[in-house]
Amino acid sequence: MNSVADTSPLMTGADYRESLRRLKPTVFVDGRRIDSVADEPALQPGINAVALTYDLAHRPELATLMTPVEQSSGRVVNRMTHLSTSSGDLLNKLEAVRLICQETGCAQRYLTHDALNAIAQLAARLDDAGGSRTHRDRFFAYLHRVQTQDLTLGVAMTDAKGDRSRRPHQQANPDTYVHVVERNARGIVISGTKAIVTGAPYMHELLVMPCRNMGAEDADFAVCCAVPVDAPGLTIVARPAGRPGEKLEHGDALFSRKYGQSTGVCIFDRVFVPWEQVFLAGEWEHSGHLTYSYATHHRQTCIAARAGFGDLLIGAGALMCEANGFDPGAESHLREQMVELITITEGFYACGVAASVYGRQDAHSPVFMPDPVFANIGKLLLATRIYDMHRIAHTVSGGLIVTLPGPDEDHNPETAARLSDVLRASPDIPYEQRIQTARFIEDLTAGYQGGWYSVISLHGGGSPAAMKQEIWRHYPLGNKVELVERLLERGLGADGSPAAAPHDPARPITRNRQPGRCCDTGCTTPGQPVMVDMPQPLHKKQN
Repeated sequence: MNSVADTSPLMTGADYRESLRRLKPTVFVDGRRIDSVADEPALQPGINAVALTYDLAHRPELATLMTPVEQSSGRVVNRMTHLSTSSGDLLNKLEAVRLICQETGCAQRYLTHDALNAIAQLAARLDDAGGSRTHRDRFFAYLHRVQTQDLTLGVAMTDAKGDRSRRPHQQANPDTYVHVVERNARGIVISGTKAIVTGAPYMHELLVMPCRNMGAEDADFAVCCAVPVDAPGLTIVARPAGRPGEKLEHGDALFSRKYGQSTGVCIFDRVFVPWEQVFLAGEWEHSGHLTYSYATHHRQTCIAARAGFGDLLIGAGALMCEANGFDPGAESHLREQMVELITITEGFYACGVAASVYGRQDAHSPVFMPDPVFANIGKLLLATRIYDMHRIAHTVSGGLIVTLPGPDEDHNPETAARLSDVLRASPDIPYEQRIQTARFIEDLTAGYQGGWYSVISLHGGGSPAAMKQEIWRHYPLGNKVELVERLLERGLGADGSPAAAPHDPARPITRNRQPGRCCDTGCTTPGQPVMVDMPQPLHKKQN
């Protein structure tokens, strides 16, 4: 590691847009081929969201959150490309993502962080199993290039899957999963389909990853590699990002015309990948660990993203109460609703904080893993309570958010003056402000964007069933059983001496155990600082 931090400049949002112009991916949106992704109106809301992650890295007051120093190189990097190597890193990542999503609703680039951390764990695990440094060296060479060039990486993980009752090798059409079709001295050739790739058209590269635990028969489908977005043989069929230039039924798409997210189906047709960018190619025994690691990182990050969205609903709900002539602090029915919205948002965010505090270093790499129980509980809460968040926003706002005349009437000389008079509520709040807030809430909760947030919250990063499975798999149920058996004196022999340990592996309910969180062998030793001091970039320090 270098002793002096590298202060090479990071890209700005404008630099990011210009970098997209140098790429020539094959992208289709709304049935037409896109000539320039960076200049395509249908994709601008998504590009705007990613561009903010670049611009925030240039704000000095956000240096701790947005520009950490990479431990393995000493280079100042963007938080979205950084390896988290402490609980403090996990907390700062959480705060950074929440901050970005307060502005954009969904930042998208945080998937880059989650995938890089998971692949770092995979590389170390492969090397330790094989007794070499080949995979570590390959990964860190790639990581440092990504950080130096300040790239945004998409995650191509969810395969088309075909018949869900069959495993990959059993599919009638093997291209429903991405798989290796050829290996040679220079690299591998892959074919297949990834069905849900966030931000696919405006990424620099895609990280192809397996979506499930593979068996020996599925070895060709156990593949992880990096593919440039304009690689020959790759076709992206995408949907627009947000609602650029569109109106809602009753008002402008105030938020989603500025920020949104495109998703794409990525079709790989004999795409060549050099070995330098291949991280898994047939080692099926490690595919499950990779998907688990990525899911744990990503679910914790999703908590922060949806907390940022919750902040938007909390602020808009309070403004709407005020515009309607109410002080939510003085009106118990409104106060209860607002407190419930706050409790939901901060409740699942607290799980993200706990997942950071109780995170622990990976057994094979310097990467810190969020606590899987808290990460999955937080993701499960946000996935299922997003509908309650929308309901509360509707309750405190009233029906005006979907019954307003359209914005064209604001400029109609025959109606505008009368509407501004009769649709004003609080004498202290101008009509225009009340109506703008109502249309903002409609866009976030009752229009296309609201439906999108509901579905992406429910299924993004895995379905609720997947979270429940992980919670049950990792929760230390055996500790709780042992506690009760001790209180019932089942753990003592007839003479009062300790009996055989009650956590017999033959008893399934005692199988899951972990050291207590309050002892020296637990996740965090008492007195150990969790928020470590983050190294500051030299160009932002005062002499």
